[in-house]
Amino acid sequence: MVDFQSFGKIARYSKEVFVTEKIDGTNGQIFIQDGVMKVGSRNRWLSKDSDNHGFYSWAMENKEELLKLGEGRHFGEWWGSGIQRRYNLDEKRFSLFNLKRWGENGENAPSCCSVVPLLWKGNFDDMNLRYIMNNLRLTGSQASKGFMNPEGVVIYHTAGNVFFKKTFDKDTGKWLNND
Repeated sequence: MVDFQSFGKIARYSKEVFVTEKIDGTNGQIFIQDGVMKVGSRNRWLSKDSDNHGFYSWAMENKEELLKLGEGRHFGEWWGSGIQRRYNLDEKRFSLFNLKRWGENGENAPSCCSVVPLLWKGNFDDMNLRYIMNNLRLTGSQASKGFMNPEGVVIYHTAGNVFFKKTFDKDTGKWLNND
């Protein structure tokens, strides 16, 4: 016998999206359950002996503050000095992805964290990705002011609960120009 599987709901296209800067670092997660905190990368749990660019060590040093994130999984980007584009920084930073929870300016995030920079918010129908990308390219990173080589953007469709990325390099359809 085969179990019945329903098709599921289809998200409405014309709903709110958030467009944020795609920061070029390494993915990190903080998992909290019953007061216990675990630290991970995109693919594995980290430890003192198996760190990822110092993210585990940083998280342990900031444990008291990070526990304020509350129960659940909290994903973000660990970036800065020594990681990918480096962003002309002497330090590393952790920027959370969930703007709806932590505030568009990170006002609800623990003091040791920031959030990815919001570039645009509105109805998916009204998004002009070409304009948003050109503006980012011309003004530079919003995460690290003055850094003129941003990676691209992430589009989060709230109703579909799905992320899309568009980068300046290594992306299909290199349609950006100076007009």
